[in-house]
Amino acid sequence: KQRAGPTMVLFQSLIFLLAFQLSHVARGSMVWLNQNGYEDLVIAINPKVPEDANIIENTKAMVKSASNYLFEATKQRFFFKSVKIIIPKTWKKNTSYLRVKTESYNKADVIIADPFLKYGDDPYTLQYGGCAEQGRYIHFTPNFLLKSSLLNVYGDRGRVFVHEWAHLRWGVFDEYNNDAPFYVSTNSGTASVEATRCSTRVTGAPVFQECNGNNCQTRQCRYDGQLYEAGCTFVPDKQQSITASIMYMQSLSSVVQFCDKYTHNAEAPNLQNKICNFKSTWEVITESGDFKNSSALSTTTPPAETTFSLLQTQDRAVCLVLDVSGSMAGSNRIQNLYQAADVFLRQIIEIGSWVGIVTFESAAYEKAPLTQITSDATRVSLTRYLPTSASGGTDICAGVEKGFQVITNKFQTTYGSEIVLLTDGEDSYVSRCLENVKQSGAIIHTIALGPSAAKELEQFSKMTGGLQLYAIDKVVPSKLIESFGEITSGSGDITEQSIQLESKDLTVASKQWINDSVTIDKTVGNDTFFVIAWSNSQPRIFLRDPKGKQYVNSDFTIDTSNTRAARLGISGTAEAGDWYYYIENDSTLSQIISVTVTSRAAVSTVPPVTVKAYMNQLNIAPYPVVIYAEVSQEFLPVLGATVIATVEKDGASAESLQLLDNGAGADTIKNDGIYSSYYTSFQSGHRYSLKVNARGRDTIVRLGRRQNRALYIPGYRENGKIEMNAPRPEISDEEIQAQLGNFNRIATNSFVPTISPGTFPPGRITDLQAYIENNTIFLTWTAPGGVLDKGQADHYIIKTSGNLMDLRDNFDRATNVNTSDLVPKSAGTAEIFTIKPKHLTIENGTIIYIAMRAAASTTLTSDVSNIAQATWFVPPKASVPSDDEDNKGGINITAIVAIVAGCVIIVCIIVSSTVCVLQKKNRRKDPAIRM
Repeated sequence: KQRAGPTMVLFQSLIFLLAFQLSHVARGSMVWLNQNGYEDLVIAINPKVPEDANIIENTKAMVKSASNYLFEATKQRFFFKSVKIIIPKTWKKNTSYLRVKTESYNKADVIIADPFLKYGDDPYTLQYGGCAEQGRYIHFTPNFLLKSSLLNVYGDRGRVFVHEWAHLRWGVFDEYNNDAPFYVSTNSGTASVEATRCSTRVTGAPVFQECNGNNCQTRQCRYDGQLYEAGCTFVPDKQQSITASIMYMQSLSSVVQFCDKYTHNAEAPNLQNKICNFKSTWEVITESGDFKNSSALSTTTPPAETTFSLLQTQDRAVCLVLDVSGSMAGSNRIQNLYQAADVFLRQIIEIGSWVGIVTFESAAYEKAPLTQITSDATRVSLTRYLPTSASGGTDICAGVEKGFQVITNKFQTTYGSEIVLLTDGEDSYVSRCLENVKQSGAIIHTIALGPSAAKELEQFSKMTGGLQLYAIDKVVPSKLIESFGEITSGSGDITEQSIQLESKDLTVASKQWINDSVTIDKTVGNDTFFVIAWSNSQPRIFLRDPKGKQYVNSDFTIDTSNTRAARLGISGTAEAGDWYYYIENDSTLSQIISVTVTSRAAVSTVPPVTVKAYMNQLNIAPYPVVIYAEVSQEFLPVLGATVIATVEKDGASAESLQLLDNGAGADTIKNDGIYSSYYTSFQSGHRYSLKVNARGRDTIVRLGRRQNRALYIPGYRENGKIEMNAPRPEISDEEIQAQLGNFNRIATNSFVPTISPGTFPPGRITDLQAYIENNTIFLTWTAPGGVLDKGQADHYIIKTSGNLMDLRDNFDRATNVNTSDLVPKSAGTAEIFTIKPKHLTIENGTIIYIAMRAAASTTLTSDVSNIAQATWFVPPKASVPSDDEDNKGGINITAIVAIVAGCVIIVCIIVSSTVCVLQKKNRRKDPAIRM
């Protein structure tokens, strides 16, 4: 192995600079701010979208309009400078299209794709984290970009784009709430029902729309308990004088600003208040790195017009660059490398892709030129070039440059190609090829194998947007197979990608059995492979499909180059259901046995269920790591799954923890398909591998709806007349029940924490709710742990106030609630507590604000919870509207009352007559009635 050289100090400085500049790359984005202008924004079109030039033209027009609107909305600060639009290779070739470089569909900031199940055209942003954390991507449908009829529903496309950009870039949230469209307010001095909005100066009317077929009528909303009846909606006046807010209703022509601390509505029960602790959206934006690293310009329009580049995806070209230095001969590494790369070539790389193979030690060697995967025979032929022995030193740059050469020999360029770089060793001279890597336009995925892999390795991935993977040393190849399994096509067509259904390794004593099952659900089943690997001698294998067909050792194939693994490929589409496997270690010694199962989509028209795994270190002391798993079927979240994360590093025991989608602890939003948990057992500078196992059972799994959507405007009031849009195309819960059967998915990732943790307090309570009944306040929340979301807190501190902001800013000085009888439950448990105020009379119009902390000790307490509002409000009795009010919005209440009264009289006559006739008949039959 090579030792540290004189360039190490310089290289470490470069790493620090890169880490600082690329901190946002965790989500794949390459957007950067250049003199107030956003550069390299990537918009990608899904390959299943039919070719339509208007999509490109309307996208350009949308971004140009958004650039001007964003500049005004941010007070002459930000605009869009350069945009890349990725055209899928399924569209016709065009000489004006450039070749993609490191850009790809799966790393795009904006994607254009049809919704799964045709579920409406709501633009939305997928957000994993909390306030001020960047989102994953913005999703627009082709209909949104093409149908002019939707302009009246969502507003100008450029304005919608800015609404979603604020979600994506600055981590703000919506100021409306479809689940709580109204709330009780006391801002006016007396209790009244207000629409959930920001600012409260947006005027309009609450209306209820009743439809009979295509015939719809609107009427005034009635009270239902404390608020308006379910189905009541707020219709804004089309002409407004208010300028805020973009995160509420950017479609209003007067709205050109985000709500700031002067216009913000802190009372509104929306996600912005809940997740951002009642901060206005503009306050969050001004605290962002973008804002701090820029200054307002003196011009009234953006200083430059947005420029666009059209790029087209090409055939996938991948070169495996594999370390065969001396250290690879130990710890079964070269054997595991062979088996994992064999799985990649036979099972994972997509048909039509081009693959080459390079090995390196002190020098690099081309083993196989780029070869197109056209058949199983091609796959098998490539496996013959995989390495089986190891010796020599380590020169990573030699391997990378040889990989570039192999690709260039075929395509005359490395643009858009991929390198899979695997190494277990150190190399202090990596800095000499960083500039070539940067200029190559290639994506480099890195796999660090074992504890001694070069610490600088991940910089290749960070510079090029590749995956950063890490596999611990194992006697069997399962960990390396998991890593290779993540390196799938970034084209956006998930139906062509290999999916990991199972990856498990167990130590099995002599003459003992493994008895388990793996589910093949109906969304997968093509190209299904079972791979059984062992550390010593071949075990006895029995496999039974859901219909009872059995497979034994003789049905499996053992490669002569690797006699410690057996593979079974299922012909056609594998039977959906539970496949049971029984494996006996008939050796006289204990050994490790692993089971790996992969498959692809059953049909190209039905997207399979997928899981994606991420780890992210929060930039807030004490700097915990959050683990996220996104479980979805295309664009709809899958709810009700059981998700287990396993975190490992070399030399330490694996740690498993359950990820939850309950809106508590590390989980930001309930039922969004993002399952989350804190991870606290880490040290900075160490590599950690993450494996997520998501399982679903058909009795509980269902599909959900995306959050953080642009508001579907129900209609407008103009000159006193209400004009309603077509009702939003809602899908009932029954229609989106996921008929998936059982399913199982595996995803892997890795992470290197940059900051060592401090002492962790109990987790912040984020789902506190309150209501009043019989002069008693009822509180509910999810118990945090004594350490974030683990264990059990020691006690709770609950405070009340009549002023929301006072409670937020002066929690310790607020009125204390006696909690001596309240003993915290274990983390994740539902808590209920009642308060009977002694010095407060609960009367009509009473609003009490409640917040709490969880404490592990007198000095170690959680942050203040979300603030709950307990309201007692008896609405006024309905009064008879005046004629002016009757005609307001085109609704004639007097006429409706007269018609209804007439109908009631007629119905009563009919009912009375019918009852009399029935009673006469029944009296003849029923002696009890006669008595």
